[in-house]
Amino acid sequence: MRSKIKGTGYYVPDNVVTNFDLEKIMDTSDAWIQERTGIKERRYAQKGKETTSTMATKAAQRAMQQAGVSAEDIDFIILATLSPDYYFPGAAVLVQRMLGLQKKEIGALDIRTQCTGFIYGLSIGDQFIRSGMYKNILVIGAEMHSMGMDMSTKGRNISVIFGDGAGAVVLQATNEEGSGIITTNLHSNGDFAEELAMISPGCHAGYHEQNPAKYGAESATVFDSVFITPKIVEDGLYFPNMNGQLVFKNAVVKFTQTIEEALRDAGKRKEDIDMLIPHQANLRISQFIQKRMGLEDDRVWNNIQRYGNTTAASIPIALAEAVENKAISEGDLVCLSAFGSGFTWGSVLFYF
Repeated sequence: MRSKIKGTGYYVPDNVVTNFDLEKIMDTSDAWIQERTGIKERRYAQKGKETTSTMATKAAQRAMQQAGVSAEDIDFIILATLSPDYYFPGAAVLVQRMLGLQKKEIGALDIRTQCTGFIYGLSIGDQFIRSGMYKNILVIGAEMHSMGMDMSTKGRNISVIFGDGAGAVVLQATNEEGSGIITTNLHSNGDFAEELAMISPGCHAGYHEQNPAKYGAESATVFDSVFITPKIVEDGLYFPNMNGQLVFKNAVVKFTQTIEEALRDAGKRKEDIDMLIPHQANLRISQFIQKRMGLEDDRVWNNIQRYGNTTAASIPIALAEAVENKAISEGDLVCLSAFGSGFTWGSVLFYF
């Protein structure tokens, strides 16, 4: 028994935000953004009308339609996101409710491994199916970044990169030879946890005093026993931060290693890959990986130019888009790979 991606689907908001739109609200330019990231535009959800869970539900419904299954056929839901509707509970139970499955009371799991969330979700779902526990699992990646970014010149290094959207697959049990997931691998290194993170709000009050090397000595006076303090709000400490150069240097190394590991475990070569879909973090990273792997343009799918970095949603959106555009055919060997906050990284190799 193995698991097969039976259906794919994605949803992106209608609201297109171009680099020229961002020029009006911060000190940046289309040329500056494209040179550093490759991004031309991204999508922002309608605040008050759309959320991470509503976008996730729409993507899931499209995946189920393509797979030819109904909501009643779903046994389990896995949702990867760093931007849930609520601090708690997780967004997976909200998707369960929106799909009308609360009476069936199936399990719903949230995953918080950021950019690698969908990879982690596929690996977990694959193990559930291989064990015989479930037969039809929804694996979703969804993000609404636009709700929590510093849309000023101060925050431009991060805010110009990210967009909103959701992608989903139906993972289904199969005995079919030459089909389905062959191997997955998952990795992390917590030494770099603060290099790409949103530190506040959190439960780390006092912890900063013990770790000044990581957090900075001045931060010890910022946090007290209150979860959210006026100082956090006043200084905008609830915005994400990123050490871009360090992330890039680690990403290009770990991407290559995890892809090579997947190929080695499956007894395959890079020449066997029909389609590589990397996490859409930065077009420069994807191009670097493509060159290092020696893959032609038609064997790598990039869409960060249109959607920006949608974190956990980037791979399932790209996968669904590639399928929609017939860039992936039945029987193709596909590799999905991601690197991101944590640091975490991993790959999935499968026959479509």
